[in-house]
Amino acid sequence: MIKLTFCLHRLPRLTREAFQDYWFNKHAPLVAKHSKVLRIRRYVQMHSLTTPFNDAIRASREAPEMYDGVAELWWDSLEDLTAPQTPETQAAGLALLEDERKFIDLSRSPLFLGEEKIIVS
Repeated sequence: MIKLTFCLHRLPRLTREAFQDYWFNKHAPLVAKHSKVLRIRRYVQMHSLTTPFNDAIRASREAPEMYDGVAELWWDSLEDLTAPQTPETQAAGLALLEDERKFIDLSRSPLFLGEEKIIVS
């Protein structure tokens, strides 16, 4: 399986709570709606917690600012992800991107493809 990991920073005008609410309640249903045409096998959201413990573990490692969340999307193969575009897949991809622009600071949110290597199951 191929996995896309999208490390999300919210737009500066949004609180973390508002960002996560929009992401879960507005964007997630849009991803679900388009998942079949885009051949998305699985979609998971990991919402960062606002807790002093996060601040403590970041400080102990001199780590940068945490992400507001991480989206994980799976495809059965790279071929499923890179299949030739159709009008339906183009429209679905554009709908998702237009919605992402409403709440994600795209210029600060890296994304990348990878393959999981399970160490502990």
